[in-house]
Amino acid sequence: MIEFESSEALKRLPQQFFSSLVQKVNALVASGADVINLGQGNPDQPTPLHIVKSLQDAAENPLYHKYPPFSGHHFLKEAIAEFYKREYHVSLDPSTEVAILFGGKTGLVEMSQCLLNPGDTALVPDPGYPDYWSGIAMAGAKMTLMPLLEENGFLPDYTQIDPDRLEQAKLLFLNYPNNPTGAIATPSFFKDTVRLANRHKIAVMHDFAYGAIGFDGKKPMSFLETPGAKDVGIEIYTMSKTYNMAGWRIGFALGNASIIRMINLIQDHFYVSLFGGIQEAAATALLGTQENVKQLVQLYESRRNTLIQGLQQIGWTVDAPQGSFFAWLKVPEGFTSESFSELLLKKAHIAVAPGIGFGTTGNPYVRVGLLDREERLLEAVDRIDRLNLF
Repeated sequence: MIEFESSEALKRLPQQFFSSLVQKVNALVASGADVINLGQGNPDQPTPLHIVKSLQDAAENPLYHKYPPFSGHHFLKEAIAEFYKREYHVSLDPSTEVAILFGGKTGLVEMSQCLLNPGDTALVPDPGYPDYWSGIAMAGAKMTLMPLLEENGFLPDYTQIDPDRLEQAKLLFLNYPNNPTGAIATPSFFKDTVRLANRHKIAVMHDFAYGAIGFDGKKPMSFLETPGAKDVGIEIYTMSKTYNMAGWRIGFALGNASIIRMINLIQDHFYVSLFGGIQEAAATALLGTQENVKQLVQLYESRRNTLIQGLQQIGWTVDAPQGSFFAWLKVPEGFTSESFSELLLKKAHIAVAPGIGFGTTGNPYVRVGLLDREERLLEAVDRIDRLNLF
């Protein structure tokens, strides 16, 4: 068999940091260990039944057995625009300011392909979602990291970015509610972002994957609510978290018309849009009852409170996340994120995600998912307590 050599673009891809963690967890489970896996980001609740029923009915429609329109059905774009008007008071033109995606992750990677040439610079949060790096690497571009520090509310401080790097930057990645820190953005921060983007002609890509999940009565704001935001960038929303549709692979990009055209163009060469039945089910989710979304947020908030209060009671000084379904916990003194994660996995059979996997600034932290029953979260707290670390 000939062993073919991969392209340079594939060689530039960053190593999948968490693949080794998955292998270790799977090996422990295979050995019979009861592993509490809090290291994943996969929603644990099922898709609401009325959305499933919509797909079941739509699957019988012969119209959807043919190729769909390349850029997606217009009825879904109209539903997306109506959803944003209802939820965020943002007006969108379904024809020019909405693109349908094969899941939000696809759009996050495509942005770099659309806007960056080899040698160009993108501003990237550290810590941040690793797939931002993947798209940049495939484009042959460079990253300038923006540290997300606790003292700044895990928001980047634009005044600390080297002025020369700002002048070189063509693309800025943001993500609030934030993965992995659980922080939310402020109106003043988004206003500063629009001013920065205008001043330096930088395209903004706001990853709004956890947009529905805010705690303590606070609804996370859309970047597009900010005056002038559509002039400088786009927002990417996914059905995965809001409606527990992670396996359905559907999201959308919204905002700047020139960027939306680029996304539609690149997808014309990759895909023939999504199965129409999934698009109809997505429209059902966006336009139908939102009671399931309210219940889901309440579920995550209850889990958050159970976990954080439990950890504080055993002496671990941790802060509660403001949004997303993750907690960002500072590791005890004497540990790195990797060594502490290894200890939890080996001694307590608890899997968490080492913060170093999200960037060097994440090294003093671990990410814990609120994606298991409260009884299991309490069991995890008890196992940690028995390690006598606090």
